[in-house]
Amino acid sequence: MKRLLLLFTAAIFAACNSGTDNKTTSSNGNTFDTHSQAGVVDSTSKPNVVQVAVGSKDHTTLVEAVKAANLVTSLSNAGPFTVFAPTNTAFDKLPKGTVEDLLKPAKQNDLINILQYHVYVGVLKADQLMEGQSLGMVNGDNIKITMENGKPVINGKAHIVASIPASNGIVHVIDEVLLPPAK
Repeated sequence: MKRLLLLFTAAIFAACNSGTDNKTTSSNGNTFDTHSQAGVVDSTSKPNVVQVAVGSKDHTTLVEAVKAANLVTSLSNAGPFTVFAPTNTAFDKLPKGTVEDLLKPAKQNDLINILQYHVYVGVLKADQLMEGQSLGMVNGDNIKITMENGKPVINGKAHIVASIPASNGIVHVIDEVLLPPAK
């Protein structure tokens, strides 16, 4: 019996480590590890926050940054997360060369800090955001909510242009990149 169990365990281990490329490619060319939550795809569930971004032509820069920071798996997990997702146009407002510089391996920690400044643990719908609210973000810093014409503004600058529910939270599309306070 022990031999049978040992052979069975060895067979499973060999199958799991067979050297295959355990990756899947989405329709817009993004590649994800199929052994992580990011690789789970079905036709009936809501997409997670990463899959929402991957499916948006307006968030290719954000997706590239999340991949470069190795945050795909973290943001694909159960959450719940509120993600403030800057559009490509928001990234274009940054000084020339900023995005390219942040995507370099040597700047990964800076990139992670900025991306984590866009993530709140918990689900906050736009109508739950209120004047004077301070939210603790994943990177340890806070964002401040103000209201303009009854709509939330993040850090006095970023406006929510759309909100998309996800299986593990909500994605608020914003028109500015949030930059953490200097340390």
